[in-house]
Amino acid sequence: MAQLVKIQVSRGIFWVEAPKAGLYILCGCPADSVKHLMKRGLIGSREEHGITFETGPNAILLSDVLIQNGAFSNMAEFPVLQMLYRQGMLLPDHPNNTGQKPLLIGSKSQVRSQMQYIYRGNYGLTSEEELLASGVSPELAHDIMRMKLRFAFGKIRDSEELLDALVVGNDPVEIRNGVYIRRLGLNVFEFRYGAHTVSVDLSLPPSTVYESPYTLGYHQFRKEYFGVIHSGDGDGWDAKRPTMSSVLTFQGKIYLIDAGPNILHSLKALGIGGNEIEGIFHTHAHDDHFSGLPTLMRSDHRIRYFSTPMVRSSVAKKLSALMNRDEEYFSRYFEVHDLELDAWNDIGGLEVKPMLSPHPVETNILLFRAMSREGYKTYAHFSDIVGLDILRGMIADDDSRSGVSRAFYDSIARTYLEKTDLKKVDAGGGMIHGNSEDFKDDASGKIVLSHTSRELTPRQKEIGSGAPFGMADAIISAYRDYRMDHVAWLLEAYFPTVPRHQRGLLANNPIVTFNPETILLKAGVPNRSVYLILSGEVEMIHSESGTCNYLSSGALVGEMAAFSGAPARETCLAASFVQALEVPTELCLDFVKKNGLHDRIVLLQEKRKFLQSTWLFGESTSYPVQTGIVQAMEPAVFQPGETIDPGDERELFLIRSGKLRLTIGDDTMETLRAGDFFGEVGVLFGTTCLFGIRVVERTEAFRIAAQTLLGVPIVCWKLLEVYQRRMELLFNPSLVTSSIFEWREEYGTAVLDMDRDHRELFKTTDTLYKAIAIGEDASVLHEALDFLIRYAERHFRTEENLMGEYGYPERERHRKHHEKFLEDVLDMRRRARLGEVDVNMDFVNFIKDWIINHILTEDRKYGRHFSKP
Repeated sequence: MAQLVKIQVSRGIFWVEAPKAGLYILCGCPADSVKHLMKRGLIGSREEHGITFETGPNAILLSDVLIQNGAFSNMAEFPVLQMLYRQGMLLPDHPNNTGQKPLLIGSKSQVRSQMQYIYRGNYGLTSEEELLASGVSPELAHDIMRMKLRFAFGKIRDSEELLDALVVGNDPVEIRNGVYIRRLGLNVFEFRYGAHTVSVDLSLPPSTVYESPYTLGYHQFRKEYFGVIHSGDGDGWDAKRPTMSSVLTFQGKIYLIDAGPNILHSLKALGIGGNEIEGIFHTHAHDDHFSGLPTLMRSDHRIRYFSTPMVRSSVAKKLSALMNRDEEYFSRYFEVHDLELDAWNDIGGLEVKPMLSPHPVETNILLFRAMSREGYKTYAHFSDIVGLDILRGMIADDDSRSGVSRAFYDSIARTYLEKTDLKKVDAGGGMIHGNSEDFKDDASGKIVLSHTSRELTPRQKEIGSGAPFGMADAIISAYRDYRMDHVAWLLEAYFPTVPRHQRGLLANNPIVTFNPETILLKAGVPNRSVYLILSGEVEMIHSESGTCNYLSSGALVGEMAAFSGAPARETCLAASFVQALEVPTELCLDFVKKNGLHDRIVLLQEKRKFLQSTWLFGESTSYPVQTGIVQAMEPAVFQPGETIDPGDERELFLIRSGKLRLTIGDDTMETLRAGDFFGEVGVLFGTTCLFGIRVVERTEAFRIAAQTLLGVPIVCWKLLEVYQRRMELLFNPSLVTSSIFEWREEYGTAVLDMDRDHRELFKTTDTLYKAIAIGEDASVLHEALDFLIRYAERHFRTEENLMGEYGYPERERHRKHHEKFLEDVLDMRRRARLGEVDVNMDFVNFIKDWIINHILTEDRKYGRHFSKP
């Protein structure tokens, strides 16, 4: 038997095992990593003492980078649940409960974030105070906490009670039983056991994504007046199917119910582009219903988010813990619409009634209805409910005990059996999922059993139906073609000055459907038609440059070749089922000439082609959004030797040609060329650029005002990624010739007292950094911690008083940051005195993260406010 074995499970996921040491490590844990392990046979079934349980990992190595290519790299909730419950590591009297806890391995920041995210995933809101803050009544808050405590076996436990943690630095540290790990570089780790070593690189290559464990094929559906497309009927453990979810169509608009793992894979299989989504109705924050949110956050518009305030609060706290960002961050990427619990909420004619579901975290089951010729038609989506037999066993009439009241039980039982035209229910069984027998007497028109990893039994088939992926139910049929409404809207967005009857000339053309992988346009071949994409995705391939982009709803295909008369330079093929308006080239040309649009369109198209070639704008931005950006682009030219000062202007500079250098002092941090940009700090935070910008070669650029970009979530997301990467460059010793913690005037807030304190922090951190580098003992750490506590208490008090004096609007948010930092430092000092904290660079990195995320980001924002007359 090999002492140390490495297996690549999937892209970005590895398995490392040392059987003799009893160590089995999942390396990389994006969404659905457990399903990948199941498919590879690395999770199996075992029996001991008459008890059957699963095998699997007992440790998880986290990625250094939380988000890669738009997806979360660290989502340890389900792997941890698999260890605790399906392997039995937490269960009393279980043969696999040896006292050993699941182990999280990684950087301090990622381990800390995962601990908090798992805590929120286990419990959601964890006190009556948090529930009250979300707007529920005191009576309901008390009832919910009673129920939560029963699900939690009487106690809300910190993640540290359930999990062990190991922070990894550059020096080898022992995991367990003689197995060591060290970091070789960002996201690259080496394991050693005896004389054997293996290394893993958890970085995703550019332009790649984590793979889905299942294939879904390609599907088509018709947009009904009110319809349901079944986009998942499995659960978080089903390696063959997506988890329970649905897509609603109403009057031509598309809404999602929940956002589970690999949602982009599911949407592509259904022929839905991300920019076609109007909104999401969210039931709760468990990963199998939550982990697709980053995909939706990377849309080209703020998708509408519908849920009750308590579910939204639970989701925001979990996302905040995962991303180490403020809860307010959530509303920057979604257009939040709070729903009233137990009431009908009107969403443009579609009505939804959220009701409380008994579950370990805040959960709503949803009733939808819409008016038809025959009165209201209804759909019930009952995801993550509990069986009535389990709930009955939780009845405790003593209000001081954990459990539920009899009145609460009776209310839930009545809700389950409410008659609807279509009802989709969780039939997963177990302690926290539904029981199909509860619906055996349900009078609803059709019942769909879902949220299970098992095939339906004969008995279950007598109660309800299955719903394979892509199956559709028309609740109210459509007697109009909503695609034509979409055509009219897109044509008006493209040609707002053209009379409606002229746009009607283009609209009066056939809508065609392309099968997946069908070529719409071939490079080097003249095209006879121009296509306006209405749904699905088109892959645009430019083999000469080696680039590939995806076009979605609203894109025009073949228009530039049509206007120039030259053959197309790109090949375009359907990446899913694609529906498009097909307009003959000659008709399109005649329309353009008759309305005097040729020169304007050519100019816009040249700029749009440039945008599509860039990393920042080439992905998932629809043509209407690109048109808005194109119209805001103002040219700028810079000469060699010039130093560019963006000043206080909130605008982005996108380089069309030339060469620039980002510098700090005399050090070059980054070289910028065509397609790169600078000015992201002004767009995101309204502060001045920390870097000098030196022109090396004549440079042409476009200036784009911040207000044009702030409404495009995917662009803001990417700007934030680049901002964080560039801030890290300031503290890279291979790039900076002076000490990385040397104070620079560019770091200043323009508030002298605050800058003096910040200089003191930099000086102390620099001393600590040098002391650790030469191997000084723990006393240097104790001194630094004592300083930090004194510094924080004095500096934070002064800073908050200033904010109050000047009426700074973000004072409360700032105060919470201070509170969290001081809490972390006090905890470190406590653990240092117990000998639980090593003297290493992890502590320095903790202070560095505070400098980047707070002093150089948040603090620099208030300087401008204080200086206003």
